[in-house]
Parts: sequence; C-alpha cells; structure tokens
Amino acid sequence: MYVPKYFAEEDQNTLYDFIDHHGFGVLFSTHDGAPAATHLPLTLDRNSGVLYGHFARQNPQWKDIAGQRALAVFQGPHSYISSSWYETPQSVPTWNYVAVHVYGTVELIEDPAELLACLNDLVKQYEEPGSGYGIDETNLDFVRGLSQGIAGFKLKIDRIEGKWKLSQNHSKERRERVIEQLERIPSDNAKGIAKLMRDTLNQ
Repeated sequence: MYVPKYFAEEDQNTLYDFIDHHGFGVLFSTHDGAPAATHLPLTLDRNSGVLYGHFARQNPQWKDIAGQRALAVFQGPHSYISSSWYETPQSVPTWNYVAVHVYGTVELIEDPAELLACLNDLVKQYEEPGSGYGIDETNLDFVRGLSQGIAGFKLKIDRIEGKWKLSQNHSKERRERVIEQLERIPSDNAKGIAKLMRDTLNQ
C-alpha cells in the first residue's frame, strides 16, 4: 500500500484496535495462478500476532492457500472531500479513508478442536452480550457437523501497514472547514471520518 509519511499509522495497538472494530476484511491470495479474494470475518490474537478465519469448502481459494504469503485488507470509514469546502478554488477534490493491510503466511487448521476454538472466539467477538447464543453443550454436535463444510486457517502476521488519510497534509484551518462540512452529511462514513479528523487535528 502506498502510504505517504504524513498518512502513516504505525502504532501497533491502534492498528490492532482497528482490526478488532473492522474485522470483516478481504483476504487476497493466488489460486490457480490468478488473483483470488474472499470477503470474510477475521479475528485477531494479539499475543501471537495471528489472524484467524475460515472459508466455505466450496470456495476453491482455500485449496492452494497453505504456505502462501497472503494479504488481508480491512476498510474503515471513508468519504469524498469536495474542493468547494476549501477557502480557494485553486484546489482539487480527494477521498479520505482509513485502512489497514496485513501480510503473512497462511496455514490451514487441521485440528478440529482448534477450529472449534476459532469459531467460538468469532462468536464471542461479534455476538451481543446477553444474547443467549454461544457454542456450548446444547449445540456442540450441530456446530461440529457444520464445521465439516469449512476450512479454517491462520495467517501469521509478518508485516502490517496503516493508512489514516485525514487531510494531514493540509492546514489546520482547512481541516476544520472539512470537518464542519462532513459533520453536516447524514452518513455514518462522513461522520466517522469527521470524528477521526477531529481526533487528529492537532497532530
């Protein structure tokens, strides 16, 4: 990923927090000599620096991914930035966004107990507290049966990049103008970018 120095986010905890909050990513690898990608939820083990996920076995991407160096992409809020918001017409529009790219080698999970633990972690991360749903003795056999239809994997992280493109290359005054305009837009993405810009305004 092309990351100019003023957009680079290198704090590991910030990057890991981002993955935890935007865990529905895209995993890129090569299948049959061509690029392949799957949208899927991924969970992060911070202590070991590993991403966990699973493919449907009908998805052929898993069949030759073992041992490959793959790329997982996580996308945060993003928004068009109009040049009409600036103080001068001598400008051009752009797009602000936040993204994290994770690189690492993929290993398939062969142990059924490890796969079940990964599924349990996924449910715990995304299930609403108090929902009453979990993987336990009431549905364990059912989940084990369905697990025959998936291929679990783990990606050992060897490189991680974060890009926080939030107009840091513009003056504080111009950034404040952009924030004010974004906050008027009835869009979660626009408001998300406005909040991130405000959080980094003094950097």
